[in-house]
Amino acid sequence: MNVYTTDKIRNVVLLGHGSCGKSTLAEAMCYLAGVTSRLGSIDDGNTVSDFDKEEQKRKISISTSTIPIEWDGCKINILDTPGFFDFVGEVEEAISVADAAIIVVSGKSGIEVGTQKAWDLCEEYNIPRMIYVSDMDIDEVSYRQVVQDLVDKFGKKIAPFNLPIREDEKLIGYVNVIQEKAFRWENKEATPMDVPEYSKEYLASYRDTLMEAVAETSEDLMERYFNGETFSENEIRSALRTNVCDGSIVPVEQGSSIFCEGVYTLLDDIVKYMPSPENRKMSGINTKTNEIFEANFDFSKPKTAFVFKTIIDPFIGKYSLVKVRSGVLKTDDVLYDPNKDEEVKIGKLYILRGNKTEEIAEVHAGDLCALQKLDINTGDSLATKATPVQYAKMNISRPFTCQRYHAQNKSDIDKIAQSLAKLQAEDPTMRVVNDAENHQSLIYGMGDMHIDVIASKLLNEYKVAIDLTKPKVAFRETIRKNADVESKYKKQTGGHGQYGHVKMRFEPLGDVTKSYEFAEEVVGGAVPKNYFPAVEKGLAESVQRGPLAAYPVVGVKATLYDGSYHPVDSSEMAFKVAARQAFKDAFMKATPVLLEPIVNLKVTVPDSFTGDVMGDLNKRRGRVTGMDPIGGGKQVISADVPQMELYGYCTQLRSMTGGAGDYEYEFARYEQCPSDVQAKEVEARAAKVAADSESDD
Repeated sequence: MNVYTTDKIRNVVLLGHGSCGKSTLAEAMCYLAGVTSRLGSIDDGNTVSDFDKEEQKRKISISTSTIPIEWDGCKINILDTPGFFDFVGEVEEAISVADAAIIVVSGKSGIEVGTQKAWDLCEEYNIPRMIYVSDMDIDEVSYRQVVQDLVDKFGKKIAPFNLPIREDEKLIGYVNVIQEKAFRWENKEATPMDVPEYSKEYLASYRDTLMEAVAETSEDLMERYFNGETFSENEIRSALRTNVCDGSIVPVEQGSSIFCEGVYTLLDDIVKYMPSPENRKMSGINTKTNEIFEANFDFSKPKTAFVFKTIIDPFIGKYSLVKVRSGVLKTDDVLYDPNKDEEVKIGKLYILRGNKTEEIAEVHAGDLCALQKLDINTGDSLATKATPVQYAKMNISRPFTCQRYHAQNKSDIDKIAQSLAKLQAEDPTMRVVNDAENHQSLIYGMGDMHIDVIASKLLNEYKVAIDLTKPKVAFRETIRKNADVESKYKKQTGGHGQYGHVKMRFEPLGDVTKSYEFAEEVVGGAVPKNYFPAVEKGLAESVQRGPLAAYPVVGVKATLYDGSYHPVDSSEMAFKVAARQAFKDAFMKATPVLLEPIVNLKVTVPDSFTGDVMGDLNKRRGRVTGMDPIGGGKQVISADVPQMELYGYCTQLRSMTGGAGDYEYEFARYEQCPSDVQAKEVEARAAKVAADSESDD
């Protein structure tokens, strides 16, 4: 591929709901640009972007693919993103380096939740966008209705650039709103034809919208517009580019990706109307001077780049995808990583198209490329030692859905850990947590499908198998009343025996953040001081697994006030055992209870779903503590919910809200759980309690 300067580059991300046609559109673009000689399809598993085995098996996109194509003297870097919400991290990585977006809307399905989320992301990152309505080859699809729905949803900035023409229930061409001309598709060419009568009314309406937007770009044009003058095509296109780049107009185009109809026009308009990186601002911090470095994709400034994605393949190794934010990267450049405070030699530069690589000599500011086998991570900045610039990391969603995992073969434990570390380097929305307190290993993901894909990749790519199960909840045990007990440990064998005798009081401490508090009130040397540590050690061991359900104990105060000893047979071990027995007896007499973790849950949902969500939270023993409107017709519902009731909540929330709901939570406190929950948990853990008792004996 040729080397392109900044003004000839377009970085365009494809966004939209799952299965709306993003990958099919990318495939049509590749075909028209001559990258492929035949159209691949999702069903056949041979598209450029969905090359991963998991994607081919599930027939959905799972990760973002970069697909550079050449069109009309420009390089268009297409970033094809997944539409399923479990893989939102891939979308966030792609949009952080995109300069424009195409939101794909299925004409058949219309506006969906993913359409709204794509729009919201464009607003958040302030990037210009176009809307492409796919599936126009289906006769019952109403383009006018989709446009009207878009206007109702997103306002008057929606501006159709063309209309479909149908004959005998088939899509045969389009009307260009700017030129007021109609064209028929014949093979790959568009030949002129008459504008159909049924299109003239809508053509006039859509053109009025465009002309108003054109007039608003300058006072001169506004005056001419009110005087009834017409604008030249060049004036219209120049003004519309300004409108599109500043986001005041969102063009709508249409076509059929599977027949490559309308895609040629879309590619032309990407080049004509979408901004190049040189039109966008970008700044970082010079860590040497603490001054702001205005990179602004200027090729004449010192070299800087940003790592926006990592790919680790078991066969081809590690690739770091970067966007050059200033300067010109060249083969064998030495760059500095301010995150790690070390220099790296970048070696060869690659263009990545799907899973195919191509070497390139240099990459200009604003362009994307891949670096191979470097010790750098997603979110890292690269610069020169003389100008060490650090850029802010992209915002990546936090995962809240988790599953417990076990190795099917114990011999694979180390290999699983290494494989998960590689998957984690690729996917920042995945977390692996070793929960030592509850003796479990957890995988956190954006949803159940996400975690299922992780398990499948471990098996198919790294040849290790894991089982996924429901995670254990971190219950705690405590007491509600006081107890006074006496415990004597006496054992006589040949030679020295064992003798330890304690009298102890147990009471609630009133602070469940501490396991226990130990005090002694022994008078007259009934228990020598040198055995106090042994008594406390017995307590420390006892609180690790409580007598009620073998969960850690919290909030207990123990006071040693009397006892006795034997000058020969007493030992630290004997007093430790006596203390453990005392603890067990007293605990069960002092009204033991289970405490469950309560989390503070925040659910963001459209207004229309608040009733359903609150009703579901009540079923989960949740207490709603507040509702805050946040604009855009959405509410944030705050609630205190037992953590054990949140298992499977992600799937349920998406089901209730059609995917429009989001949630997050954080640990709040421990509370006593209801008697029925306690009874069930105590019964389930009876075997563990029995095993602990046997080990004590």
